[in-house]
Amino acid sequence: MIPERLALSGQDRDCTVLFIGGMTCGYCANAVHRALSRVPGTISVEVDLAAGCAMVLGSACLEDLLVAVTGAGYRAVMEPGGSPGRGPRAGGCGCSC
Repeated sequence: MIPERLALSGQDRDCTVLFIGGMTCGYCANAVHRALSRVPGTISVEVDLAAGCAMVLGSACLEDLLVAVTGAGYRAVMEPGGSPGRGPRAGGCGCSC
């Protein structure tokens, strides 16, 4: 899982882990990756489809990251307790999943 890899790398300073709802396939994960990568201050993005989360390294503002994911048609929260929900995103992801 992403947080475990992060701990091993020792890069915990500018890291945000978002829990993403609505990702059902690789197309969805790539859409989230592209959206997060475009946020100013983002250095790198790793999306874990199976875990339903994304790790963003850099100085990007949390609100900007959440807006980017929402703009791509998915749901995102920072804490696992604030579940973003499951199921396809509104309008479908365009991949027939």
